[in-house]
Amino acid sequence: MSRKLLAVLAVLVAMVSFQTGASLAKQLFPLVGPVGTTTLRLGFAALILCAIWRPWRQKLTRAELRTLAIYGMAIGGMNLCFYIALRTVPLGIGVAVEFTGPLAVAVIASRRAIDFAWAALAAVGIILILPIFRTSAPVDLHGILWALLAGACWGAYILLGQRAGASVHGGTATALGMATGALCVLPFGVAFAGKQLLNPAILPIGIAVAILSGAFPYSLEMIGLKRLPAHTFGVLMSVEPALGAVIGRILLHEKLALLQIIAIGCVIAASVGSTLSSRPAAPVSDVA
Repeated sequence: MSRKLLAVLAVLVAMVSFQTGASLAKQLFPLVGPVGTTTLRLGFAALILCAIWRPWRQKLTRAELRTLAIYGMAIGGMNLCFYIALRTVPLGIGVAVEFTGPLAVAVIASRRAIDFAWAALAAVGIILILPIFRTSAPVDLHGILWALLAGACWGAYILLGQRAGASVHGGTATALGMATGALCVLPFGVAFAGKQLLNPAILPIGIAVAILSGAFPYSLEMIGLKRLPAHTFGVLMSVEPALGAVIGRILLHEKLALLQIIAIGCVIAASVGSTLSSRPAAPVSDVA
């Protein structure tokens, strides 16, 4: 098996792991709610990443710590908003709407006419998701708004991650960012879930969510980042909304209307088009 094919498989498995972890997290909502689930996911993921990367061994300046703190807040906001969205919207739709964040970053960075066309196609997809047509399926608008907020945090995460990775090792930045995100979400988790967060019956599920949505897929994506061209990696990642819809159908029995499937297809096409039409750039860093 060639190195490139192995890298493609690694990225695909990573995306499946992400979406499986999200579907498993959604099953925790009746017990601790989306806020409590986010707290468990970030808390255990931070412990795992800190154990792997040992960020305390690297000396950081005050400016680097400030950047990492803001980066961690973006991680916490991204996860919290996304899980709150999943409480009322299907997994595939939540992932598709969240993808508006990275697309917005790409358009703002490029400012070319073709990229605005891809952004318009993504906007069409979001509009088709909304229940404003007779053939539309019911969808919670509050959930869509939370998914859009998650996308905004994702865009900030990308930009801040680039700044954090400019002077700090990628593993250290990720571990400290995840730990900061966990600390930011912890007060809300305690307020909403309380002692239920320490329920021995749900801790194994929380650890599984942290592994499936954290350390394991990040490690696999690192293989793809190092062995695949940036545009190839971007095209592969564009498939994630479709995987979310499929896994949501299999594991959560979430059915999507035809118009919603078309809408997800518009977002995927916009992401693929934006990736393929982008100018060649420097190799993707570990922090990406």
